[in-house]
This record gives sequence, structure tokens and C-alpha cells, in this order.
Amino acid sequence: MTSNPERVRCLFGTDGVRDVANRGDMTPEMALRLGRSYILFLTERGVPRPRIAVGRDTRRSGQMLEAALAAGMTSAGAEVFMLGVIPTPGVSFAVKKTGMHGGAVISASHNPAEYNGIKFLDGEGYKLSDEMEASIEEYMGDNLTDDWRPTGASVGVLRQTPELAVEYGDWLASLWGRELPFPAEGAVDCAHGAASFVAPSLFEKLGGRWTVVGNEPDGLNINEGVGVMKMSHICGLVKEKGLPVGIAYDGDADRVLLSDGRGRPLDGDIMLWILGRWLASAGCLGSGVVATVMSNMALEEHLGSEGLRVHRCQVGDRYVMETLNATGSRLGGEQSGHVIISSVVNTGDGICTGLFFLKACLSLGEDIDTLADRFSPYPQILRNVEISREKQVNGDFIKELSSDVEPILGGAGRILIRPSGTEPLMRVLVEARDRKLMEEVSDMLVNAIREKCR
Repeated sequence: MTSNPERVRCLFGTDGVRDVANRGDMTPEMALRLGRSYILFLTERGVPRPRIAVGRDTRRSGQMLEAALAAGMTSAGAEVFMLGVIPTPGVSFAVKKTGMHGGAVISASHNPAEYNGIKFLDGEGYKLSDEMEASIEEYMGDNLTDDWRPTGASVGVLRQTPELAVEYGDWLASLWGRELPFPAEGAVDCAHGAASFVAPSLFEKLGGRWTVVGNEPDGLNINEGVGVMKMSHICGLVKEKGLPVGIAYDGDADRVLLSDGRGRPLDGDIMLWILGRWLASAGCLGSGVVATVMSNMALEEHLGSEGLRVHRCQVGDRYVMETLNATGSRLGGEQSGHVIISSVVNTGDGICTGLFFLKACLSLGEDIDTLADRFSPYPQILRNVEISREKQVNGDFIKELSSDVEPILGGAGRILIRPSGTEPLMRVLVEARDRKLMEEVSDMLVNAIREKCR
């Protein structure tokens, strides 16, 4: 059987395949085809009977898609290990711990409950590259004959392995170590998602009097008014109860954001600032910190003052990981709270990141309540400019416009212009110490783009 090299890649997005569950690209039929195609991809690359870990978040549609995905995998001869509800990084942990050939996660992360998605991991627990996903997609159109389909003992099998989720929680607890006492109190928001089945027992095991909320999933309330998508929930709780810190996850717990004791959110840039200094002090940072083009210039200023370099990459955690590997860095992430500490994990792990942030603050003697003030981010303005599909703005125009306008900022700011990946929009970001100048430059860029598209 051969793949179809003519097929145009369009199914996979920046984080797997995602859509409203039971519609469009996220039907049971599509899940079955995806599962089968992933196994065909592995089989034709020398893995005769792939062993695959499958986990999901708490969405009602998760079990439906899990059944279909597993059917597709076993129909192609795979041995599938069903982990049940588990954070995305927990699937990565299971793949590495057991030496499986890959993994699959059924989750739509921060999206509302009606959405769901499927993303694949390789045998090291890393998310697949664009090229690998394109190769998998090439198998989607194949019409398999009965002569090819496995039968008898060659048909794949399912194994229920919920104990791996427990082992993942135990491993997280072990990361704290014994050199520092665990903080006595705080709050944790599980977003009614996958962290609901790991975080409560973890924080109880570590000790203290931690308040856990957002841990009552009903299949329909994931991310609803809780978690990183509604930081006012944890921030308000921390302020109301007089707690020193709050931790919030997203639906699949690969992202984390925090609240200080005054009820103010702490984003990924602040976490990278603290974690970068801490890892550097222990000689574990590598060549520097990886941040996306959206991270604030204040991050470069603060880390630069410590002699630490910031490597920029495009938006997306997979590109953070690629840049980590390319530069020899061991810490990277996004403002959104998707942080990767590559000496410990192979993908974003919100629970791990939150624990390490607390540990870093204690080790460095940082006062969490002063971080937001001391970080002092550059003012930013992000505007969306509608463009017609007939009059696209090409890369040469964007480069020329940026190079003409950026000198106006005098080195105390930056410009980022990029097309939306899903809508006929140009996204225009301007960042500058001088807020008035920032607004003036933003107007200049928006007007120039509109004139070009007139």
C-alpha cells in the first residue's frame, strides 16, 4: 500500500485536528480514519505492531471519539493503551515511561465543551512536526481493500491502563524534592478539565491547606468560567480568601497561569523571567530562554540584565520546542502559559510548570506579590485589519512597511505584522515604552495596510 503524495495538507492545524465534536473534521468517522492513518504511518516506517497510549480530557464527546480512534488504530494492528482522563503531558509521560511507539490526545484544550480535537505524539512524547502530520494526512484518502486489512491474531488489541495516570501524579509529586518546604496554602483551579483527576491528590500529598476549585467536571463545563480562560475566577478567590498565590490550568492542563496574593494575573512572560533566572543559577538553562514573537520586550530586558539570552520563534508550542532543540536552550514558552522545561518534560506541562515556579520563587527569595510591578511590561496594542481575499498583502510589502516605520520607535519598541491563519485579517502588534508613540505608530501601520487593500 502506498500513500498519496498529491494530497494537499489542510486537515491538521497548529495543534492537531480540532472542530466542533460530531461535526466537520471531528466526527467519529474522521477519528477512526485518523487513528488508522497514524498507525499506517508508523507501520510503513518500520514499526510492525505499534504500541500507542491514548488519553482524553473531560468533554462529553471524549469517549465517543476515543472509541472511534481506538477502533481505527486496532483495525490497523496497533496495541492501544487506554489511559482514561489524563492531562496531555500525562500521555507524554506514559509514552516515555513504558517505551511506547507514540501517543494520541483527545482534547480541545482551552476551547469550549462543544469542541474536541485529536493530536499525536511520537515515541519520545513530543508533538509531531508539521512534516509528520502532513505524511499522516496523506493516508487519509486511501481506500483499503480486504486483502490488506489485518485479521485473526494480527488485529490490534485494547488495554485499559488507568494506573498510568496515578503514576503520572506520583511523578509530579516527586519533582518537588525535599530541600524546600511546600507552600502552606494557596488555590488551584482545575478548569473542570483533565487536571481535576490529578491535581487535588497531588496537592494533598505535597501538604498544606490548598483550596481546589474547578474540579467537578460534568462533561459540559470544561473551561466554563474557570481556568486560564477566566483568570478573574482564581484571582477573585485568592483575594477573597487572603491567599498568597493561585494556580489555574486549561482544559488539558498543558498551560498554567498564576495569580499573586493581590489578585493580579501572572502570565507566561513573568514565569519565563523567574524560571530562567532559577535554572541559570543551577547551571541548567542551556543557551538561554526561548520566547515567541508575542512575548513582551520587557522579558528580553530583564533576562538581558542577567546576561541571559532570549531566542525568538513563531507562535506555537511545537515551534518553541523546535527552537529549544536548535539552540540548546532548556526553557521556553508563550505568554499564554504554555511553558516547556525541556530537561524535565517533552511538552508543555501546566502542573509541572506551576510547581517549578513556586520552587523557583522560594529558591530565589522572590516576593510573588511584587513580580507584576517589577516586570513592568511595555505597553502593547494589537489590532486586526480586515483585508479582502482578492487583495492579499504580500510578504515584501510587510517587510518594507515594517522597516520604514520601526525606526520611529527609536529602539524602544517593536512591530509585528502577520496574517491570521483562519480569517481574512492582518494582525498588527506595536509595542513601545511610550504609549502615545505606540498608538501613533499603530495608526500609521493600520492606515498603510488599509490603503494597500483599497
